[in-house]
Amino acid sequence: MEVASLWREPERRKKPSFGALEFHDVFKIYRSGPVETVALRGLELRVEPREFVAVFGPSGSGKSTMLHLAAALDQPSAGDVRVFGRSLAGLDENELAAFRARDASIVFQSGNLWSGMSARENVALALRLAGRKRVDVPVDRALDAFDLRRRERTRAGALSGGEQQRVAIAAAAAREAPLVLADEPTAELDERNERNVLEAFARLRAQFESTVVVVTHSPRVADAVDRVIELRDGRAA
Repeated sequence: MEVASLWREPERRKKPSFGALEFHDVFKIYRSGPVETVALRGLELRVEPREFVAVFGPSGSGKSTMLHLAAALDQPSAGDVRVFGRSLAGLDENELAAFRARDASIVFQSGNLWSGMSARENVALALRLAGRKRVDVPVDRALDAFDLRRRERTRAGALSGGEQQRVAIAAAAAREAPLVLADEPTAELDERNERNVLEAFARLRAQFESTVVVVTHSPRVADAVDRVIELRDGRAA
């Protein structure tokens, strides 16, 4: 008697149809009187969920403009910017504020923290701004993950540059921001601190499952990321 096989092909996870960050034919034009400056020229770009990428390019290539549009700090002149499949153009002011507080975290070159507040208070503040009421457990977890517990009571203004950047990364981790955007985060750091910050970004991706996009001029960043995207004249090269 023939016996029916009980074997079944393992279920395969389908690759998401959307990226963590997508630019579709995006233009950005700045106007000052009769003068027009085209920062982005039909930019096409896709970053996958949980990818760690670096964006390189000469000054004026559109790197910072791209980052500001991804963070909903500015709007494109034409085209569509999408984050995890959602078009930012369709969000009203309240929804954009919620997006910045909960879904996207921005790490700038400097000035990410309140200098008079401790490292712990800065991380907790990021959670409260995102609407979280219970903050102690996620703050503890983030401080431990980035080796900041011994400095948690230190005012941010008294921390080294590398420590300040790691606190900013810990704040993104505490609120589990799915998209983390960094604008020249290691530009003011020496090589050792730059390495520590890049390791922190890698841990943010691996342990907290964030998608990380770093705009940079540093060649050392290229060795730490999954992929390098080059911008030239407002387009992906």
